[in-house]
Amino acid sequence: MCDDPAMTSPATPVRHEVVVLALPDVQAFELGLASRFLGGAVDADGRRLYRVRVATLDGAPVRTSGGFSVLPEHDASIVSTAQTLVVPAVYGGPAMTEGTLPAEVGTLLRQAAGSARLVSLCTGAFVLAAAGLLDARPATTHWLHTDRFRRLYPAVRLDPDVLFVDDGDVLTSAGNAAGIDLLLHLVRRDHGTEVANRVARRSVVAPWREGGQSQFVERPVPADGDSGTAATRAWAVERLGEPLSLAELAGHARMSVRTFTRRFREETGTSPQQWLAAQRLALARQLLESTDHPVDRVAADAGFGTAASLRGQLRASIGVSPLTYRRTYRGPAARPRVPLADHSTPGSQRLR
Repeated sequence: MCDDPAMTSPATPVRHEVVVLALPDVQAFELGLASRFLGGAVDADGRRLYRVRVATLDGAPVRTSGGFSVLPEHDASIVSTAQTLVVPAVYGGPAMTEGTLPAEVGTLLRQAAGSARLVSLCTGAFVLAAAGLLDARPATTHWLHTDRFRRLYPAVRLDPDVLFVDDGDVLTSAGNAAGIDLLLHLVRRDHGTEVANRVARRSVVAPWREGGQSQFVERPVPADGDSGTAATRAWAVERLGEPLSLAELAGHARMSVRTFTRRFREETGTSPQQWLAAQRLALARQLLESTDHPVDRVAADAGFGTAASLRGQLRASIGVSPLTYRRTYRGPAARPRVPLADHSTPGSQRLR
């Protein structure tokens, strides 16, 4: 990716300070994700919203899993300035093998926890857990390491099936692409959907995947002559405000209800009804963020029928009312919104 957001101007607002802590045997891929997805976030005028800096404990080079070493420009003294501290994945080391950390690392992380939002990518969760920062909290990590994680850190409420977990001031993700999902979620949480979608477009990635989506969904190769359910899903997304029965969805796909339900679950990891509910909630959230429509109209346009139904679904999903959601998730960088004239494909889904 070679594009570069517009240069900042003297009027640039204060940027959110992000520090990426590169520990020995850091995973090379995850090391650069925060710089790409947080560092690449800009407002509507092209001004950067985050400053991302990478540090090692002593400022010396650190080896990576990719067979090369990196030399960041900073040592761990900058961690005290962090508003968000990112711990990328590590490959091996005492946090993954013994459940321990070098004393200086544990102290550094515990001190940061008092003032910074903590984010781990993939096996970076082992590092946070070894510092005692995940005890009694929900968290996730790569599914391959579930058994080891549970043995070493039984006090953590591990959910190995989800892409990421947002527990407020501590956020954890599964491996590789799920780290991208979590970072885009952070941008969306901080600055709203439009900014997060802009970052996603620059990197040609999906702007949103549901945090509670399974890490591993089997996607078998369709049989000859079988087009799957993708076309029906696209058709349904354009009609979320209409009542859509399972029989109608199966009919559009030219399958029996039984075959359609089976194929749908194979391809998406969920049932048609659950998927449809998630898409409707995603559309409602998008409308709450991007329009000034009354809640009654948002509920109708998203297929919930009544404001009471939308209110119940939103509370069950993320624990807030539609109006509270609208105030919270428009973000401080939100610009005046123009009401939408029609539906657009939802760019986000339910958080778990």
